[in-house]
Amino acid sequence: MRACGGQEYRNTVSSLCVVTAHGGKTVPEEFRDEAGAAGALACYDRLLGILCSVLNAYSAVLFLPAGDAGADGGRVYYAASGFSLGNSLDFTAEIREGMGLAGWILRHREPLLVANFDRRKNHLGYYAGNEEQHIKAFMGCALPDAEGALCVDSKRQYSFSEQDQKMLHLFADLVARLGRTIDDSVENRQILRCYAGLRAVYDLRKRHSRWAEFLRRYLELMSGLTGFSYVLLCTRGPDGKSYSVEGENSDRLLRPGGQSPLFPMSSGVVGWVFRNGAPLHGSGADGLSETPLLSREAGLPQFRTVSAQPLVIHRRTRGVLCLSHETPLRVGGAMQDFIRMAADHMALFLENLFVKSRLRDLHREAESAQPDAGGDTPRQ
Repeated sequence: MRACGGQEYRNTVSSLCVVTAHGGKTVPEEFRDEAGAAGALACYDRLLGILCSVLNAYSAVLFLPAGDAGADGGRVYYAASGFSLGNSLDFTAEIREGMGLAGWILRHREPLLVANFDRRKNHLGYYAGNEEQHIKAFMGCALPDAEGALCVDSKRQYSFSEQDQKMLHLFADLVARLGRTIDDSVENRQILRCYAGLRAVYDLRKRHSRWAEFLRRYLELMSGLTGFSYVLLCTRGPDGKSYSVEGENSDRLLRPGGQSPLFPMSSGVVGWVFRNGAPLHGSGADGLSETPLLSREAGLPQFRTVSAQPLVIHRRTRGVLCLSHETPLRVGGAMQDFIRMAADHMALFLENLFVKSRLRDLHREAESAQPDAGGDTPRQ
């Protein structure tokens, strides 16, 4: 038998991992979990291979949910792993609830046994070419206490029995348990990588004492660590009614000389964070994608994923750290914690700059108030 792991499984790990790459963008080195993904793939492949051997099946396919809803708002599933005697499993095919036999299982969360598969009445949807026309029997069930389905098929009619259905349920339970174990393991490794990222952020201040250089390196590092394509820092204007872009990881808005256009506090996701002093996270079809990042006049693309953190200094939101991406990204709890702590570090850095600047101003005021040493002494 030959294991058909499928290239698309690398994206399916989004349902198991805390941090995921989308749109062909590679997960940054600090957050990459290739060992966890490869280990999970190997475990699923071996388990499905054993299932095919036990049930004398032609193919076995495991469906897991994608990280985001489809264009129609419905949940999308695709083959996380598969095992087949042939070479025609299609790991790029999307399965939606109610679509084909596997979709029926995903919608109703009930087992299904088709002893005499008729292609004119039924549809599988996970084969490439004309391989599906050779399938004569199908059986599948939903994963217990988890989203997904486990399916097997055969090229012989009446291959599966009710006893085989019970065996399939046992394997489905084992797959669900394995998924939870992998999820916990990946979460723990992800947390460790987040702290490694924080160390890199903290080390920046030691290597770059100048504000402009520190900010540029900081924004570039945040983009590299999180996978967000556009990271910017916005600061409150002197009048408190507008804000501007202090820095960005890629040149999109800042004019020559570092000048930024002003944006009213009433506009954009960043304006909302300024007004409410609260973080904002959104991805996919949750309505946030309809709101511009700054304003519609800024000329920026429509970002599908946004994570914005307020920078609170002296009990007031003085800045907003905003990370955005053109396509949906799965941002888990560990990643959100990392972004929040990195934003807190930036707020502390800005507060230290403010205190130093204030001390310099007070020192200059004190010096200007002192009389010259060689001058006349005021009469009593």
